[in-house]
Amino acid sequence: MNRRAVFLCLFLMLSGIALSLFGCYPAVVRVDPPAPRIEVYGSPPYPEAVWRPGHWANRGGGWTWVPGHWARRPRPGAVWVPGQWEHRRGGWVWYDGRWEYR
Repeated sequence: MNRRAVFLCLFLMLSGIALSLFGCYPAVVRVDPPAPRIEVYGSPPYPEAVWRPGHWANRGGGWTWVPGHWARRPRPGAVWVPGQWEHRRGGWVWYDGRWEYR
């Protein structure tokens, strides 16, 4: 291999490692998300079930409703913190929901 190819391979490998370690900036959506839908749900299907509410997702330039669902609590005391759309300069950014342990 010549020197140029070796440097190119090293650069690509280091770039891939940096992206995996530091992540990518979240995608910015320029159109306001619609108001959340009101979801009606009954009692939990099993004792450790937690309701994870639905949300709007921007797919292919349009808004799609992702319905809520029951999820098993990963361990006792875990609380689901729903994802949310946050307004940032230039548009909206989605932050995924997560489990918090208290």
